[in-house]
Amino acid sequence: MVSMKFAIIRFPGTWSDRDCYHVLHNVLEQQAEILWHRETDLSRFDAVVLPGGFSYGDYLRTGAIARFSPVMEAVASFAEAGRPVIGICNGFQVLCESHLLPGALMRNQSLEFRCEWVHLRREGGATPWADGIADGEVIRVPISHGEGNYYADAKTLDELELKGRVVFRYCDAAGEVTPAANPNGSARNIAGIINARGNVLGMMPHPERAGEALVGGSDGNRMWESLIGQAVALVG
Repeated sequence: MVSMKFAIIRFPGTWSDRDCYHVLHNVLEQQAEILWHRETDLSRFDAVVLPGGFSYGDYLRTGAIARFSPVMEAVASFAEAGRPVIGICNGFQVLCESHLLPGALMRNQSLEFRCEWVHLRREGGATPWADGIADGEVIRVPISHGEGNYYADAKTLDELELKGRVVFRYCDAAGEVTPAANPNGSARNIAGIINARGNVLGMMPHPERAGEALVGGSDGNRMWESLIGQAVALVG
């Protein structure tokens, strides 16, 4: 079995790094290492994970301080080289603040912290993070955030739609995109987007918390397995 090596970045205040490590290493039997945010060399890794949490206590804005951490220059270079990067929840916020992805994450429309299971519909173009999930397929994963309301100006939103860069959208169990299925007020029910090359994915829901039936479901593994599957195909 092909084993990829994942770098899981830990900022001060990160707290989903261990969940990512558990799923990748213990469930999916991949190599994984948790790195402190002062790391500057990611060359020995195959993929980078920016996990959820409250980096630097979410002072100023979510992800606004973490973007200046030494590791982010290495993450940017890693992404620019076309290598896979995923930002989950706070990690998505950091990617937006670092301008590796467009838009911003604002306070939930309800002004409440939302912690619940949601449904996501796979859409958009090619990305190693989701090519193993069929277009229109629905997966079920949890959210846990207070600032997950995705915002971008109309021109940016139209461009994301036109170029297939919206890859996950909040929906109901039947795959219908409705206001009721939107847990945070995100523009156009957007839950996850990719960069122009498709190698960088940012999403608010937590795939690492949907890795075993014991915790309520394993749909989140579909994303990790999609990436690992592409590595297997390259080796094969």
